[in-house]
Amino acid sequence: MRSSVQPLINEIRQQFLHDLEQVQTTLELEQLKVKFLGKKGSLQSLMKGLKDVEPDQRPLVGKFINELKEFMSNYCDELEHQLIAKEENAQLAHETIDVTLPGRQRFVGRKHPLTQAMDQIIHILSKMGFSVQYGPDIDTDYYNFEILNFPPEHPARDMQDTFYISPHVLLRTHTSNIQARAMELNRPPIRIIAPGKVYRNETITARSHVFFHQVEAVYIDQHVSFADLFATLDEFLKKLFKQTIETRYRPSYFPFVEPGLEVDISCLVCEGKGCQLCKHTGWVEVAGAGMIHPEVLKNGGIDPEHYSGFAWGMGLERLVMMLRGIQDIRLFTENDLRFLQQFTLL
Repeated sequence: MRSSVQPLINEIRQQFLHDLEQVQTTLELEQLKVKFLGKKGSLQSLMKGLKDVEPDQRPLVGKFINELKEFMSNYCDELEHQLIAKEENAQLAHETIDVTLPGRQRFVGRKHPLTQAMDQIIHILSKMGFSVQYGPDIDTDYYNFEILNFPPEHPARDMQDTFYISPHVLLRTHTSNIQARAMELNRPPIRIIAPGKVYRNETITARSHVFFHQVEAVYIDQHVSFADLFATLDEFLKKLFKQTIETRYRPSYFPFVEPGLEVDISCLVCEGKGCQLCKHTGWVEVAGAGMIHPEVLKNGGIDPEHYSGFAWGMGLERLVMMLRGIQDIRLFTENDLRFLQQFTLL
């Protein structure tokens, strides 16, 4: 069998050398490697033929095949270095460099203004004793609505235009889905914040968008009261804006809190004089808040007879618009570098 393999090895060697002389580019060289050294190449065919060689001849035939492989590999490596150098020289010959031109300014990268603000908010609330919890953007109807006291066919569901993926799966409309999971997994005291992106099928305007960011705060323990809610909100806003902020609380309805309220702050863009952002009222709504509804506590496995809690959720974009003096929420998602490069760290 050895006598029949040796001529085949010589034939492959000669064919390789012939084809090698025709190679002019690195691409052609890669094609040659595939033809002779690839998984379906000539060399692999020789290796598969070893099973037909007499057992006592296999070591010697295997040696010849390995020598052929090394022979072809060395030639390919040497030619590859030559071709790369040739192609690089040809490319350089067509390129010109004007060494008198000034250097290009390199801009230092920075975080998006929303990311900067979110980091700052998390830092402030963490210092106030809240831990950070995250949850899924795509969630079930149960965690987004039902466990939060939105029963099926409840009219309150019309308050939030929802993007449904299937009848029972949706893009979350608030980060309260994290609150529901936190109650299931933990026993009071619970003091968490839930930051993240939320989605609502709304008309895009200077004040609203189909996706935006929220930060929700939840505190559940014995004897938690409205006073705790007001004190926490006032302290947080003072630390965020680095000044005492004039706030206004208005009674409102949310299925997951009772009683509920909306939180307005004096517009810092126009200093309360009236502008597009505050609809010329001098006030901007930044949060919904209230005492957690007893049914929500029950659904989360917490006894409302022994525990109470508050929750509030803030829209990040509106806070940043106040902090930065921005009057159009759409600027955050247009990725215009002229806009984004204006912002240094808070």
